[in-house]
Amino acid sequence: MTDTLTQVLADLAAEGDRLEQLVSGLDDDGWRTPTPADGWDVATQVAHLAWTDEVAEAAATDKERWDGYVLEAINDPTGYVDACALEIGRDPALLERWRDARTRLAAALTAYPQGERMPWFGPPMSATSMATARLMETWAHSLDVHEALGVPVEDTDAIRHVAHLGVRTRNYSFANNGLEAPGEEFRLELVAPSGEMWTWGPEDAAQVVTGSAGDFCRLVTQRIHRADTDLVATGADADRWLDVAQCFAGPAGEGRAPR
Repeated sequence: MTDTLTQVLADLAAEGDRLEQLVSGLDDDGWRTPTPADGWDVATQVAHLAWTDEVAEAAATDKERWDGYVLEAINDPTGYVDACALEIGRDPALLERWRDARTRLAAALTAYPQGERMPWFGPPMSATSMATARLMETWAHSLDVHEALGVPVEDTDAIRHVAHLGVRTRNYSFANNGLEAPGEEFRLELVAPSGEMWTWGPEDAAQVVTGSAGDFCRLVTQRIHRADTDLVATGADADRWLDVAQCFAGPAGEGRAPR
């Protein structure tokens, strides 16, 4: 493993542990608490994470099982993900299933050959990229669960992985909305939860985004409306990016309504 993969997997485990601790004591009514995602309760959120971890582990270890998932997705491209989450969310052993899935995925990513890429629904991914994507999604869905249960979330510097993914998917965000991606690099200056300054891009860039890393990460995971962030864009392209930012695969989402 690379040092980066080791760190991402450690942060992913910590994020999963935090969410598991939050939901482990819930009764049936607690599991059925509606979350900000339309039609998804707490159980559905955790079920989606369990399902995605299972699929990612198959992509890394079992071509036949992975191909089966792909065929199912092709047969129901618009409803497949929701259907799987809703079905697994009814499993009485949901928490154990998710715990097992994320443990097996971590082992699979640890053992995955360095320099090789595993298949995915989008472009093939390295083990580090897959771990980063899983951390991003675990963190984002955890935000939904925390909000549903009325429990505040304290950000940690582990969200740097989410911020980095948000930066890397800039061009994808434009293309996913039918827009031509800018050719020039952007400058990002984000304040980490620890107070450290995180930066990407050249200091003399004309297109600049500044603000808190927490708000940027919530924006690119579409957990907050831009109007409710402290993010400031300088330049027309940077301004447009904040309107369409999306670091996860799939159709351009509507995002959250302003508060």
